[in-house]
Amino acid sequence: MRVAYRSLLTALGAVLALWLILGFWPLSVGGRVALSLLVILVCGTMLWRQLRASQLRAQALMESVDENLPPEDFQGAVILVCGDNAPLFVSGSRYRETRQGWYLWVKDAEQLPLFAQHLSQARPALVSQISVMLALVPEQHSSGDGFTQSLSGWQRAVVQCRAAFGTLPPMWTVTWVSPPAACAEAEPVWFTTVSQRSGIQIYQPGQGNVSLTEWTRKTGADGRLSRLSQGLWLDSLLAWQNSAVNDLLSVRRGELPVMKPCVQGMCMVSVNGIKGNLWQQHITSVTALPPDAAVTTEPLPLPELLLPALPRRRGISRRMVFWRYAGLLGGIFLAFAMLASWMNNQRLIRNVGDHLALYHQLTGKPVAPKLRAQQRLRADSALLDDWQRRGEPLRYRLGLYQGLRLVPPVEAAISDWAPPPPVIKKIIQGPKTIRLDSMSLFDSGKYALKPGSTKLLVNSLVGIKARPGWLIVVAGHTDNTGNPVLNQTLSLKRAEAVRDWMRDTGDVPESCFAVQGYGESRPIATNDTPDGRALNRRVEISLVPQASACQIPGHNQASSQDDGASQHNGE
Repeated sequence: MRVAYRSLLTALGAVLALWLILGFWPLSVGGRVALSLLVILVCGTMLWRQLRASQLRAQALMESVDENLPPEDFQGAVILVCGDNAPLFVSGSRYRETRQGWYLWVKDAEQLPLFAQHLSQARPALVSQISVMLALVPEQHSSGDGFTQSLSGWQRAVVQCRAAFGTLPPMWTVTWVSPPAACAEAEPVWFTTVSQRSGIQIYQPGQGNVSLTEWTRKTGADGRLSRLSQGLWLDSLLAWQNSAVNDLLSVRRGELPVMKPCVQGMCMVSVNGIKGNLWQQHITSVTALPPDAAVTTEPLPLPELLLPALPRRRGISRRMVFWRYAGLLGGIFLAFAMLASWMNNQRLIRNVGDHLALYHQLTGKPVAPKLRAQQRLRADSALLDDWQRRGEPLRYRLGLYQGLRLVPPVEAAISDWAPPPPVIKKIIQGPKTIRLDSMSLFDSGKYALKPGSTKLLVNSLVGIKARPGWLIVVAGHTDNTGNPVLNQTLSLKRAEAVRDWMRDTGDVPESCFAVQGYGESRPIATNDTPDGRALNRRVEISLVPQASACQIPGHNQASSQDDGASQHNGE
């Protein structure tokens, strides 16, 4: 899977994690913030590491660019050619394409795991078509220990490909050796072993595969002697391959498992070899006559006839891999979301149950605790009713909501008790404020009462009487015509005139009065019209409660005498 898909999966995982934390999981505000920041930090680190790893892989595979890779819809076999692979490719070429296969050149054993990882990410749909071919050319080696060490290195590299492919890729071997001198000019001959039951098969162009016995008996254009020579050569090749290759791969050594080639092929064709190579050493040990070294410039023939026998399975594309992982993330999210929803519903049941238990334990005496418990139940009922009408929050959903079965017991508990009615205390209110028109009492700009104003004062102030604990407040007001300072003085003088009249007429002590002059500062109507200015020219008289106000001399004594007279009359 490419870096873009990995990054997209990481971002998707971050979004689902944040959704789970903020929308489902029962956490405090601080816990949600802390976990959200942790998720963002972890995902940011993962994205950075993915980008960095991609850059490192690109640097490690500079010689293997994507132009050498097969297209993603390629239907043939994809072969990673390892081992002695140089003779199979033209100089400067890194791949060979045929009708049935795409052969990719692998530089060395260290590059194979990196190349496999790059190929699995760049062409995930072709992973099932990938196999590893060990190319064995004994005429390219002169030291048996060096050949064994090289083969072990490639074997270890094949095991390391498990991380990229998820399993060990199919591994097969192909060996090329020069034929006997009598057959040097003949066509290349392929000997294959696909299964132990069928044994060694010989491929003939245009005739298909035949068994070794049948091939030896037949006399072709090349003569029976030539085929016998090739048969003896094959026996020597099988002996060398069993001792040098098969015995090494079939023995478990440390972390290296047993690796049985799924297919084996041997080709007799002219091969450029070095002096004293392993094949010459082996033939010399058998016949005491070293074979002649061949000279050719053509690349070795590819094992096309073996490709149909390679194991194949259906591959998956990058998009399919992405959707598989996305589905896995979605499944994990759904599982945790359902767990969180279950926990939220259990917490709701526990909280409402605690409120019900406390409510039923209280007897109602005193009233306040029972009333507070009932108010909590009313809040629970209102919340459940709102959820029932509008839908419960997402964190309680996913088919696990339990609030509906809490509504009946909560409503029944609220209805079975009512607090006693409150005690209503009688509140004694004083008379309303009396408002007098200044122009009815005074001449314009004057503060002396006009003749004839006494009747108006008497009729208006019937309810204003001196009584202990009440203060008679007389306040004068004017309109905004004239000087504000003079208006304030005029309003005060008019209030004092009314106070003096009430004091002298009703024989009320002066301690029962308070006089105030507000001038034009407190209008009750607009001063822009004559009617408004007329309303603002006024004197207001009101009673204000004050504990120490209006202590009338002799009042308490008169009250005591009245009480004594009442007792005497009763006797």
